[in-house]
Parts: sequence; structure tokens; C-alpha cells
Amino acid sequence: MSTEGRPGMLRRLLGRGGATGRDGGDDLAPVSEPPDAGCTRIRDCAEASRGRPVLRVSGVLRDVGEQTVAGMPALRAELDDGTACLDVVWLGRRAIAGVEPGRELVASGRVVVTHGRPVLFNPRYQLQPLGQE
Repeated sequence: MSTEGRPGMLRRLLGRGGATGRDGGDDLAPVSEPPDAGCTRIRDCAEASRGRPVLRVSGVLRDVGEQTVAGMPALRAELDDGTACLDVVWLGRRAIAGVEPGRELVASGRVVVTHGRPVLFNPRYQLQPLGQE
């Protein structure tokens, strides 16, 4: 059975069916937009969470620490974008390399409001390079 012309398994899993971008370049080419491009302001996350769309936020980690959620370890970080703060929680993790106070982070996921505060559980995230904050 020939697989020529069909995207590979890795590309299918990553959602990159082998198509080229708008500029004719490969989808895997680096993106040159600023890290906060297309981000929702944290103060707008509570309103935007209705319907539970995937939101993208950017900010600086202010506080990072361990907590227990439903009897399992979790890493909690407070993300501040200057308009408000949001909790980012990674369940089942006690630490993540580079997730520390003062580091800039871009995260995306479905925001829930818990105790009146927006929270992102197990988001996709990207730490911004040091020295570029």
C-alpha cells in the first residue's frame, strides 16, 4: 500500500497535514509575531469563558507554588498581564523547569472561573526566552 501524497502520522497528530502556509512556506517555519499577538486580556477572561472557547493569554508569572487538588499534587502559578491575574494549574506536577516568578509565559486553554477567579488547567504553554521580557 503506497503512502505517497498522504501526510505522515506525526503531521496528522500535530494537525499539520503537510499543507503550506499563506506565504507558501512550510507550516513548521518560525513565526515572527510578538508573543502576545492574538491574546485575550486576563480581565476579559471571565466574560469570555462563557461557551468555553480556547483562549490565549500572556503575562508574567508572579507567584509559583505547589498545592494539592483532589488529593494529587499540582503546580499553581499566578499569571499577571497588567489588567488582572489568572491562575495556571498543572495537575500531577510538582515543578516544571523554567516556570518561576518573573518569567514571561504565553498559555492557551479553556478558562474556568473558580471562586470568582479565572483558572487555566493543564494549558498549552510557551515560556518566553530570558532577557526578552
